Amino acid sequence: MSNRKPAVLLVDPVTVGVGYKQAVRDMDMSVVSLFTNEPADLKVTWPHHAEGDDVSLYATEAAEVLTALAGIDYEIRAVVPASESGVHLASVIAHELSLPCNDVELARARHDKSLMRDHAAAQGLRIPAYRLVHDPSEVREAAESIGYPVIVKQCDGAGSIGATLVPDAASAENFQVVEKTNYFGWTVDAWLVEEYIRGREFAVNAFSSDGDHRVIDMWEYRRPDDRDYDFPLWDNVQAVPDDPDWARIEEYVCQVLTAFGVRRGPSHTEVKVNADGVFLMEVGARLPGGPATDQWSEFTDVRPFHDTLECYLGRRPALMDKPINSRAMFGAIAIHNEVGPGTLVAMHGLEEVRNHPGVDKVLVSYEPGDHVPPTRDTLSIPLGAWVSGPDQESVVRVLAAIRAMVDLEITPDQPAD
Repeated sequence: MSNRKPAVLLVDPVTVGVGYKQAVRDMDMSVVSLFTNEPADLKVTWPHHAEGDDVSLYATEAAEVLTALAGIDYEIRAVVPASESGVHLASVIAHELSLPCNDVELARARHDKSLMRDHAAAQGLRIPAYRLVHDPSEVREAAESIGYPVIVKQCDGAGSIGATLVPDAASAENFQVVEKTNYFGWTVDAWLVEEYIRGREFAVNAFSSDGDHRVIDMWEYRRPDDRDYDFPLWDNVQAVPDDPDWARIEEYVCQVLTAFGVRRGPSHTEVKVNADGVFLMEVGARLPGGPATDQWSEFTDVRPFHDTLECYLGRRPALMDKPINSRAMFGAIAIHNEVGPGTLVAMHGLEEVRNHPGVDKVLVSYEPGDHVPPTRDTLSIPLGAWVSGPDQESVVRVLAAIRAMVDLEITPDQPAD
């Protein structure tokens, strides 16, 4: 019997993933956190990232991590990918430690969008036509072979950073890369050029245990009109199980999870659906970002962090078999800067939003005097809110009320001489 203290290794527990630390404590284990970003960058971006850790490690390669773990007085009982950046490395480390994990051979394909497309195609899953390019100058040729419109995505991206709609040949000819790094600060050297699929778009959240899958909920990305887009977040509305597309989306997502070796833990899969069927946009073997984890904890019997730990400890969590008992429906809103780059003068209506019934949380990214870029991704949303209500119609009304209340007063940048 080992005298080492039982612990859980959390890989990149930042943003949403911070919630795992208390869950580990609740299970009477110690917290060993592994961060894959540079320590100097973490001190700027997440200055309190190490709070609640018994041990904090900094490494990017599995061999480094295994060596470091051998030198500490803790017995690792589970390895948990606490954010998207840690999904691949967590699988590799867990596999090397002979701990419960998802298929390690497919770990990279669950993150890199090019490998994801290759594997999905090999498995016969419905996906957009696509091409991999390593230089922006190759975008036009790839787009011509697919047919317009196309969308260009970072292969290792997240949060829609760098996602660009290319509607025609002129746009392809003038295509330029604006973001040189991805959401995680990694240098981008490959892009996916793929067919633009029109239709409804959904995010599907599920849990898996020993290869069994259960869809917890679905969120529809609702747009203000039928124009093509490259950033889906506008109004996000939790779908109801009698939605006409629910059954075929659920069936398809379970096929995706099995095909990608997701055997345990949470997953977040994004799909588009139209008359031709359901198309895979991406799959991630981790908890969703945004409001879902907070709202599950507040309004349902789902305990997202505890249930995830149960999965990676090799146990079957209760949520796989019991009713979720949701006491509300959920939604989220992203207020965009559609004016163009400029200086924020005021965010009119903010206090009214904060005090409006059904608003659970308000997220403000800019203060008066800050420079505000046009909204293109999750890092450039001036104002967001998470809402709840007794039914979907109530949620939609609250989202509409928020939009009517808010006015971003922005002084546009002056053109350069």
